[in-house]
Amino acid sequence: MIEIELLSPLTGDFFSDEREDDIDYSDLEEGEPFDGRDLLQYEASIRERAEEENRLDSSVGDPCNLMVYYHEENEVKRKVESAVISVKSRGDTLYGCTTLKLREPLDEKELSELKDYIRGQYSDGWGEGFEQREISVVGGELYVHFWQPDGFRFLSEAELGRDSSAEEPHKRPRIQLLGHDENIFVIMARAKQLLVRDGQHQEAKEMIDRVSDAGDYYRALAIVSEYVETELSPQVQKGRKEMREEQDQKIRKSEQRDQKKRSGDSR
Repeated sequence: MIEIELLSPLTGDFFSDEREDDIDYSDLEEGEPFDGRDLLQYEASIRERAEEENRLDSSVGDPCNLMVYYHEENEVKRKVESAVISVKSRGDTLYGCTTLKLREPLDEKELSELKDYIRGQYSDGWGEGFEQREISVVGGELYVHFWQPDGFRFLSEAELGRDSSAEEPHKRPRIQLLGHDENIFVIMARAKQLLVRDGQHQEAKEMIDRVSDAGDYYRALAIVSEYVETELSPQVQKGRKEMREEQDQKIRKSEQRDQKKRSGDSR
């Protein structure tokens, strides 16, 4: 028996159950978008929920075999004994995984046909049902997506290696600004929750103090974007670099003026 794992990106939406008493959360309607790195901390809960999903239509507790619903009478049907969905971690990222058990190797065309079938199960079958099941985790609820409308693909070993080697030593928490309707209090509260969950208690306090003194909505967004990743973070980093370069230029010009002045005095 030959075993193959087909890995693909996982995404999710996290809904926090934490609330600040003095903040209005009525505008916070959408969950926080998570990728596979964010989801890794909930691997056990997601795997347990996937196993429950697999047992829904089984009278004996066996995991759901997608090949039962494969109705094409062809070589793929003959060669593939089972296809079972689960999750698999690689490095610090969690992926969707379909484990294939093959009676015989598949050729390139047959594997492509099988991938198309599994992609359909992720978007309109097994995965469509799974993404509607809430997963209770510490701090809130998760909804996990095996399929994404943009950029879905099955990953090669080379791509998995690049993903693993390209990781930063520490990835800042992320928050999406779009959809918060310019409510800085909701944004600040969510950023604080993410920082505290990440163990950055001092940074959370410092961010809140700075935002409270900002006096301007856009300045407040820029400050938040220094502590957590947002759509503005690349611009913020670029702005800070340009500011430092501008300050360096002013210092150099001042030193040059002082040097000329001293040279004039000596004559």
